[in-house]
Amino acid sequence: MVKVKVTARAKAIEYAIRDVIVNAGPITKMGKKIFYLNIGDPVAFDFPTPNHIKQALIEAVQSGENNYSPSEGVPELRQAIAEKEKRVNDVNISAENVLITSGVSEGIRMLISALIEKGDEILVPGPAYSPYISYSKAYDGTPITYETIEEENWQPNIDDLRSKISEKTRAIVVINPNNPTGALYRRKMVKQILDVAGEHDLLVLSDEIYDQIRYTEDYVSTARLAKDLPVVGLNGFSKVYLMTGWRLGYMYFYEPNGELQELKKAIEKEERIRICASTPVQMAGIAALRGPQDHVKAMVEKLRIRRDYAWKRLNEIEGISCAKPEGAFYVFPKIHDVGSKWKTDMEFAVELLKETGVLLVHGSGFDPIYGAGHVRGVFLPPIETLEQALNEVERFMKKK
Repeated sequence: MVKVKVTARAKAIEYAIRDVIVNAGPITKMGKKIFYLNIGDPVAFDFPTPNHIKQALIEAVQSGENNYSPSEGVPELRQAIAEKEKRVNDVNISAENVLITSGVSEGIRMLISALIEKGDEILVPGPAYSPYISYSKAYDGTPITYETIEEENWQPNIDDLRSKISEKTRAIVVINPNNPTGALYRRKMVKQILDVAGEHDLLVLSDEIYDQIRYTEDYVSTARLAKDLPVVGLNGFSKVYLMTGWRLGYMYFYEPNGELQELKKAIEKEERIRICASTPVQMAGIAALRGPQDHVKAMVEKLRIRRDYAWKRLNEIEGISCAKPEGAFYVFPKIHDVGSKWKTDMEFAVELLKETGVLLVHGSGFDPIYGAGHVRGVFLPPIETLEQALNEVERFMKKK
């Protein structure tokens, strides 16, 4: 009998957002309706991919754009991204400093594998999009979460961030707007994080995939304020351009003094070994950036209404409180009786799912320290669906 040994690395990988779906299987088989509020996929609801983007994909396939593209990405797409970053975020980068990835998650993996070795540390906001934590562990590094303050709409605690820097720290991660909390870091806050990075000669990794999904104007891209500090930006097409299943993302290297070329060359090697991102999808990405942008404003306004409804309803439910999201499409409410009625936020989420069909993600899946006692949900569904789901949550809380 063949004995297959699985690495500890693979066994330890977690992705709370999708891991939690396992619990829905048995309930679905019983015929119970499931309210899927766990995954940030607007296309799964009433936010269709714009027609001109879909048409560009069809035309790319029909015209023969089905071959391998350069591993670093189609040159025209890289140029279109450089133009977009200047137009939308006022960030000056060259097309040569843009690399195309199969979604932001691939970019995160590539970056961390190029930056982290055994014993190295990376500072990540607590709570954070879980791949930053999971990949850091997978590459034998140590993710250190710095506090974000719930009572201040999940703004980073700069003193806590500074206190956690050590000689092992390799980078500071900024996620703005933030997943899972929906926080939007103000210009002053971003500048303070950059100041700390500058004091310690640290690279900043700035995840900005929700850059155009925000409900206040006080937003600025990290690289826009960086001046002479290096920043690696991460972004993609899934959210703003409603291309979730198409898996198209990018990273760019803002390097005032050319200090990121060695890192860029290492990641280019990683890109070669996985060949390339989908060529026809990249052609559609060009159309997304250079075509009509009307859908963005319409999407944000529709989401604003749903954000306001979900936030208000959650705060009306006894035993729950929720900071107001200012970007993205997530709520991250606190469940006050975790630790008494429920031992953990995972226990709460599973029990809620079994009794009501409402599927949320346990907050500790985004950080066992600062995410504990919370759950993450999306406010992507129409108001009628949100109302049904939150009515179930309210009944569940009253019953308990």
